[in-house]
Amino acid sequence: MAGKISLEIVTPERIVLSEENAEMVVSPGELGDFGVLEGHTPFLTSLRTGSLRYLTKDGQEKIVFIKGGFAEALPKKVTILADAAETKENIDLQRAEEARKRAEMRLNADMPDEKTDFERARSALRRAEARIKVALL
Repeated sequence: MAGKISLEIVTPERIVLSEENAEMVVSPGELGDFGVLEGHTPFLTSLRTGSLRYLTKDGQEKIVFIKGGFAEALPKKVTILADAAETKENIDLQRAEEARKRAEMRLNADMPDEKTDFERARSALRRAEARIKVALL
């Protein structure tokens, strides 16, 4: 049986999650997903937008939307410093769907104006799609 690790997810605005007895954490690293169990070698890495998953002490899988930031893994603790984060239960699916539609409209415009920022629109689309995915899991 795996040991227990502490998981904390914070944004500039608030503490999103504080779980003292996680079994495992799988996070969206910039270079690919990574998993952490108790006793992991310490490291620091940047994060990409995606879904963070963790197992609770009773074996339930929980999911959190993460928008960029950094992760620090220690032998008994994982700290996520995210630009933004939402637990699955707190995601407003309708708002995420509307954001996806707006981003798709900007990217698919026949005659984009000079103010259209395609990189921002692509980033907004990735963010909306990740939030929708987490909400529907």
